[in-house]
Parts: sequence; structure tokens; C-alpha cells
Amino acid sequence: MAAEEPVTSPDQHAPTPVKAARIAGTVVIVMLLLMLFGNHEGNVETLWLLGTAGVLAAIMIIDIVLRRNGLRD
Repeated sequence: MAAEEPVTSPDQHAPTPVKAARIAGTVVIVMLLLMLFGNHEGNVETLWLLGTAGVLAAIMIIDIVLRRNGLRD
């Protein structure tokens, strides 16, 4: 029930471990790129792997730029 939950401000929550998230994102991108050297025959899988790795890399780059400019905590 919502009435029983304590009211908290965003400052009271634990901060996001940014370094761990960046390391995990980098590991996932490397793993996706390593999957290119598999036993698949078509190019559809290659496009999906490259596209997914590219989107993850873009998200990480945008996050780094926003944090550097002070637009994100």
C-alpha cells in the first residue's frame, strides 16, 4: 500500500555506480564484436551485432559527454 511507504527524496538514494556501468557496457560491446567471428552464414546477424554494439557505444559516448558538461549527475 502506498500510504505505508516512507517518502524519500532522490538525494537519499544510493548513487549509480558509473564506473561499473561503463566497464559492463564496454565488456558487452567487445562480446558482441567477438560474435562476428562465429559460424553464421548470412549478413543479417552481422548487421544486428554491429547495430547493437553501435547503439550501445553511442549511448555510452552521449552519457560521457553529458556528465562532462554537467548536464547529468
